[in-house]
Amino acid sequence: MKVIFLGTPDFAVKPLRAIIESQNHQVVGVVTQPDRPVGRKNIITPPPVKVVANEYNIPVFQYEKIRAEGVDDLKSLNADIMITCAYGQILSREIIDICRYGIINIHASLLPKYRGAAPIQYAIINGEKTTGVTVMQTEEGLDTGDILEAFETPIGETETAAELFERLSNLGAQNICAVLDKIESGNIVKTKQDDSLATVVKTIKKEDATVDFSKNCETVKNLINGMNPWPVAYTYFGGKKLKFYRAGVAMGQGEIGEVIRADKKLVVACGEGAVEILEIQEEGGKAMSALSYLNGRKLKVGDILGR
Repeated sequence: MKVIFLGTPDFAVKPLRAIIESQNHQVVGVVTQPDRPVGRKNIITPPPVKVVANEYNIPVFQYEKIRAEGVDDLKSLNADIMITCAYGQILSREIIDICRYGIINIHASLLPKYRGAAPIQYAIINGEKTTGVTVMQTEEGLDTGDILEAFETPIGETETAAELFERLSNLGAQNICAVLDKIESGNIVKTKQDDSLATVVKTIKKEDATVDFSKNCETVKNLINGMNPWPVAYTYFGGKKLKFYRAGVAMGQGEIGEVIRADKKLVVACGEGAVEILEIQEEGGKAMSALSYLNGRKLKVGDILGR
């Protein structure tokens, strides 16, 4: 089939490559967000998907508002189907209806759970044991279309959102061409979502990453792992910010936020139980293992974090 691919971040790169390199399908156009300033120096940087499209000399279209600017371009490509993967803009009914097979979306959760923004992070933050990738038919609602295929995977005990992001991108890439084959052959089975089971998640903000050690240890651990790579969970000690990149559940008890072990392991008491901080970054420093941090830093048993 002739495919138009709409995507923006790294998550979309591997699925795009998989389709480009497939034998049965041809990517005739790539739509992505405009180049944006990145980093402290505000260097104008193309989205990862654009970089890949340029490698293969595939036409790239970038719109501030695809609904207003993109309809004629997309029609001119005469594609059979569009695929979205973390594109980042809402599509109009006019755009949804351009291709004979409509639009399908590669979504990083097992729908109807975790519709909307940050599904990978919330799966970890909420303590899910499994997640996956859903390929769905795009409709005008927020991730409300029929499920075409779903691919499940377990979440590791101390797996971070950054690691899960990479695995789910691979999972989408490994399966998207088979889904396209089924659609083309007429063998796809559509399953309506049960809206009563839907969970819609909000965009994560920096303040959501504050660690509250009064919560139970599982909740604290999940927050820390779910906030990596952004915005990164944090607390304060001695007026300086401490960032936590990975944590696990540990044995022990003490005052809320109290360091109860600081030798080869960094263990902090929670409202119930304790967490072991596995990766940490001191304000002005680099991220490192807790063991490396403890070898040269000032935390000791009895210190209270969060003050």
